[in-house]
Amino acid sequence: MSEAPKTTAASPAPAPLPSAELEIKDARIIFDPIWDDLEAHFGRQHLRFPKEIILLGGAPGAGKGTNTGFIAKTRGLTCAPIVMSQLLDTPEMKKLKDAGHMIGDREVLAVLLRRLLKPEYRDGVILDGFPRTKVQVECLKMLYEKMTQLWREFYGTPLAIHFRQPVMQIVVLFIDEKESVARQLKRGRLSKAHNEEVRRSGHGVLQEERATDFDEKLARRRYQVFKEQTWDALLSLKDVFHYHLINGEGAIPEVEQNILGELEYQSSLELDPRTYDRLRTLPLASEIIIHARQELVKRLDGYELGHPEVFQRVVTLIEKKMMPIITRHALSGHANINSEDPVFDEPLALAMLIDIFSERGYHAVVDVHRIEIPESVDLKTGKIACRQKKVYRCIIRFKGSEIRRG
Repeated sequence: MSEAPKTTAASPAPAPLPSAELEIKDARIIFDPIWDDLEAHFGRQHLRFPKEIILLGGAPGAGKGTNTGFIAKTRGLTCAPIVMSQLLDTPEMKKLKDAGHMIGDREVLAVLLRRLLKPEYRDGVILDGFPRTKVQVECLKMLYEKMTQLWREFYGTPLAIHFRQPVMQIVVLFIDEKESVARQLKRGRLSKAHNEEVRRSGHGVLQEERATDFDEKLARRRYQVFKEQTWDALLSLKDVFHYHLINGEGAIPEVEQNILGELEYQSSLELDPRTYDRLRTLPLASEIIIHARQELVKRLDGYELGHPEVFQRVVTLIEKKMMPIITRHALSGHANINSEDPVFDEPLALAMLIDIFSERGYHAVVDVHRIEIPESVDLKTGKIACRQKKVYRCIIRFKGSEIRRG
């Protein structure tokens, strides 16, 4: 007697991805559990986030890819930027997607905070593509509050060097819609021509061809998405963090100058307040050079009017003994000269020498080398009597001559 075939239950259909409306939108509800998990997993003393985080945003075609390296160099950052689109394309994120989970603000924040804890980012990192939603903006504020709490908590302890005063800066490379669309379409034409040549010749690497780079409507839509998401999100932080809006419409050298003007080192922003207070009494180099030329002229005239004899002796020394040596080094633009001339026994002589060279367009540095020369020995005590010999070492630099090679 044959058995009746067994009936099998139908496999349940995969659960649909939750809609955006179902995603948690309370930033505190999202942030606190993620932070608690980090503390439990790593320990509070190991929550060592970057000293500096630069939030980078840019309109399509504004040159983020072109200028990211220059921004990093300007800020002295050596690590690669964290690009959110790449971070969310990792195997872990793909596994979540395959399991039917939506990659929402909670998942984005969780993976980002863990990445920020990596040691290579301790001194600073560029963060490209975050925040993009209002919830992410609020979570970023909470992260900054936590980083500030850690800095204060460990201040004055042996771990203080790992919890420095945090700095967050916003950098937005901005171009208008017309320029953005034009650059996107130009990029499409160039990438298409490049890929055709690669396919024809069999040499080279194919470049990505984005649909938005070939359709004006899509290019405009991409710009609008930037304005509605990234732009609005970063703009909402303008009153919270240091905000830099950089005009990206010029040529690359011009844009780089704009970046330099915005992001050059600012000690009051970056140093610990106690460190800054200790150093602030020292003048900046930019301050002492403001009237340097006028002060030089005043000193030279003072030498001529108040100490003409010594001044003439120094001029004669330079003309007769130093210039022949300097002239022989006209190609290299660098001459080292030692002198024991007695004119340097005069208190103002060295200052005169430096100022004279400066007025003539040279850079002069003088070092006094003192040598003890034995003169006699006390045979009873063995004590050696020495006289001091002074050698004035002058380093003269100037722009050398350029010779055609080949």
